[in-house]
Amino acid sequence: MTDGNTEGRTAIRPSERTELAERQFVSTDHSLYFEDLTVGQIFRSPSRTLSEADLTMFSMLSGDWNQVHADAEHMHDQGGRLLHGALGIAVITGLMDRAGWFAKSAIAMTSLDDWKFLAPLRIGDTVTTDMEILAARKVSAGDKGFIDRRFTLHNQHGEKVQEGRSGFLIKLADPSR
Repeated sequence: MTDGNTEGRTAIRPSERTELAERQFVSTDHSLYFEDLTVGQIFRSPSRTLSEADLTMFSMLSGDWNQVHADAEHMHDQGGRLLHGALGIAVITGLMDRAGWFAKSAIAMTSLDDWKFLAPLRIGDTVTTDMEILAARKVSAGDKGFIDRRFTLHNQHGEKVQEGRSGFLIKLADPSR
């Protein structure tokens, strides 16, 4: 059957699709669930380059226009303006999302602990994050798990820029177990 176009191509009308082929559903859920995690595992995210737009948008969102972020002349002798330390934490959450680690299994972040800002973030830095599983246990209700994770944010030179821990509630793949 044709769809009425003049190029002679044929198309299957939506009503005919089920007659011609069985439907196949493919899950795109690559989330990690509690049962997938063991103490000592380390996961590495894709990388991301930090931009002028990142600095500006975070300044607008936070209201932090300190001269170390906003005054290029003031920061000229220090190698240029710095991105906000808290932006690094936000970028880590974005890198996790991009990796898909917890796309459908996340319940809630419960804490940020022992966070250290080890080196400055600058416009043009390309960062990646490692996530190490430090502890994992089912919560008392038995319907979800708690994991303690250590995050390390690295720049393009392999230098540690930030690191810290974060508690996290996560779904079980099979809550009946």
